[in-house]
Amino acid sequence: MTGIGGSSPTGPDGAATAHAPAPSVLAAAPSAVAAPEAAAVAAGRTGPGRPADPSGSGIPSGSGGSGGSGDSRDSRGSDRAFGARLMTPLLLGSLLNPINSTMIATALVAIGQDFHVGAAETAWLISAMYLSSAVGQPSMGRLADRVGPRRVFAAGALTVCAAGLIGALAPTFGLLIVSRVVLGIGTAAAYPAAMAILRAESRRVGRPAPRYVLGRLSLAALGSAALGPTLGGLLAATAGWRAVFAVNIPLALLALLGALAWLPADRKNAGAGRSDSDSGPVPGSSGRAGAAGSLDPLGIALFAATLTCGMFFLLRLEDPQWLLLAPTGVLAGVLVWWQLRHPAPFLDLRMLARNGALVRTYLRHGLAYLVIYCVLYGFSQWLEEAHGFSSFHAGLVMLPMSGAAAFCSIAGARTKGIRAPLTVAAACLAVGSAVFLLIQGTSPLVALLCAGALFGIPQGLAATGNQAAVYAQAPADGVGSAAGLQRTAQYLGAITASGLIGLLYGERASDSGLHAIALIGVVLGLLLLALTLADRSLRAGATGAGTSD
Repeated sequence: MTGIGGSSPTGPDGAATAHAPAPSVLAAAPSAVAAPEAAAVAAGRTGPGRPADPSGSGIPSGSGGSGGSGDSRDSRGSDRAFGARLMTPLLLGSLLNPINSTMIATALVAIGQDFHVGAAETAWLISAMYLSSAVGQPSMGRLADRVGPRRVFAAGALTVCAAGLIGALAPTFGLLIVSRVVLGIGTAAAYPAAMAILRAESRRVGRPAPRYVLGRLSLAALGSAALGPTLGGLLAATAGWRAVFAVNIPLALLALLGALAWLPADRKNAGAGRSDSDSGPVPGSSGRAGAAGSLDPLGIALFAATLTCGMFFLLRLEDPQWLLLAPTGVLAGVLVWWQLRHPAPFLDLRMLARNGALVRTYLRHGLAYLVIYCVLYGFSQWLEEAHGFSSFHAGLVMLPMSGAAAFCSIAGARTKGIRAPLTVAAACLAVGSAVFLLIQGTSPLVALLCAGALFGIPQGLAATGNQAAVYAQAPADGVGSAAGLQRTAQYLGAITASGLIGLLYGERASDSGLHAIALIGVVLGLLLLALTLADRSLRAGATGAGTSD
């Protein structure tokens, strides 16, 4: 099977013989154009009548004999393995990041009044968390792959507790920003750790994580982000804005207690590129124990510095700071130079260059969320400033969008393929954006509700589809890092969307500004549709998950 680290010829039984590629944060998904034997493996056959493990662990997914009774028993065992005890702490931890990214929105005015700062300064409370999350997600994912996802999950929950305490007691605005940075780092641990735990459990039971299990992670993120503004407003109105920070303490403690009680213990050789039984290297893993000990702190620091400079530029597109492009380019060049020299780099660029499937997934996810955030934030602001709704009524108008996103997240989790839901998502992004071209400040309420509901469809499908693609394309010992980089692509889309909204709206949201945002959405939606349809790695049997449309 052709992979990111090279090729592994198949043996007589059809199973891939393991080779040890160079240490990698992200190893390869199977190539879209594979040899016939490798194609048979990707399609789900390791030998006569033997289904392969779609997770890439090399463990057959069915242990039963003829008649399928073994498959039935394994299926029931797999469902129990991914049951409530495992999923409760994972879901609780995974909602902390999205709910904090939106919960602060309805508390910004009160915070500004207390600290005597304006809207430009309070916006840093949002940007600071996006930046720390964008850096923290792949960093925490790498830690999860190296030292164990349960340890990283628990450490992240403790960090969230500390951030909540700092924010609740912060005497200065600067310390409040620090609390948001710490909060971004702490909440960044949960999602990549959850993905790594699910992959480890999949390897243990010999079956991939059920698609609906991955869908629950997406639903937790979408639902909590949608409820965030309402919860934040309720807390700020009843207990003061400091409660928006303090509420993280009990939530994180619940996630921590659930993790300690129910999450499986980490393997002693986590990240060493070996199976649980130490019987041999996990296919697709680095295969070198020495890679586990290197976290490449310089690579992480260069990555963070590059993102920071880039973010400062993107957030001021209405008044471009062109001088920032020079240090951004220099830092990016140094980052590339260092990653190519490091034996176990934070971002293995050589491997990414050969892993076109995973890179295209990141590109699709980032572009999709660029459009989604443009409309999500741009539409809500337009409802208040151009249509005349109060913040409360604007939130009610947005509810059909959130409801459609949640419903489609569940529906997407029940599909067997990856390409089909992503195609529908891209088409709906283009069509939904086109509908917003027709919206005016005098449009009736029913038109606004329908436009929002239509745009909720691609949110749910893109989230679950790209998440399933990352899970299928990432190696067994690199899924945490891969999931973290997926979220980084999403946050880069959010940061770019913020800059575009400021550029297109100026001082106040208007019909012309909304139409400009919608036009960008149409163009990017069509581009996403073309990228999805042309991506052969999403076809049946082409991904590591062996999914089909």
